[in-house]
Amino acid sequence: MIAAGAKSLLGLSIASPKGLSDSNSLSSHSRSVGVVRSCVSMDGSQTLSHNTNGSFPELKSINGKKQGPLSTVGNSTNIKWHECPVETVDRQRLLDQKGCVIWVTGLSGSGKSTLACALNQMLYKKGKLCYILDGDNVRHGLNRDLSFKAEDRAENIRRVGEVAKLFADAGIICIASLISPYRTDRDACRNLLPEGDFVEVFMDVSLEVCEARDPKGLYKLARAGKIKGFTGIDDPYEPPLNCEISLGREGSGTSPIEMAEVIVGYLENKGYLQA
Repeated sequence: MIAAGAKSLLGLSIASPKGLSDSNSLSSHSRSVGVVRSCVSMDGSQTLSHNTNGSFPELKSINGKKQGPLSTVGNSTNIKWHECPVETVDRQRLLDQKGCVIWVTGLSGSGKSTLACALNQMLYKKGKLCYILDGDNVRHGLNRDLSFKAEDRAENIRRVGEVAKLFADAGIICIASLISPYRTDRDACRNLLPEGDFVEVFMDVSLEVCEARDPKGLYKLARAGKIKGFTGIDDPYEPPLNCEISLGREGSGTSPIEMAEVIVGYLENKGYLQA
């Protein structure tokens, strides 16, 4: 039940905690992370605006103001982007980290998924929130309708890029681990994010080494002609030209943990592990 002292919910007024006045209730008990900025009421008439000193948000009227024109994006018409009162910076402060995308690319068998898991575990131990978008995993659900033809591979990467962008906007460190063989597709994903928030990690492992590993037996099937369009065999892989990090080069002798430490060091130096 709503407390007797509560004001109208539809009017977006908030009840003062028992025994406290409206003037000091929030300022003396607010959290250090301020995430309330604005909120539209159910009839769209009012909004809450966050005060930087942590005091009680004030109501602002937005009656009569145009909320922006409708847009057309791709095949979607008459749509409008809706702003939310809780913004990226608020989520980053809440998590004490900055969202970004670590895009791990390389041939099948180069160690992308192994590195992604090692990096995820290392950041988890540091208290940082991550999520892995693994190339095989997303094809179990989100991209299960896509084949490995060139046009479907492009759509596969586009979808993953858009999802990774959402994770980064949520303040989460997203680790995307995919072959992603074409530079154009990877660059398109990079362009979805603010400058610096897309960290391309190239697993620089030769075809010979990857084929010798062949953890899934896919190279053997491709050589036998049972898999068509397999990257590195009858479909090209375009290595990055200007990636942020290159790992796994033959003779380096680095383990997945050591490679993960390189990425963690990069994130620390760039300020992504703090808000």
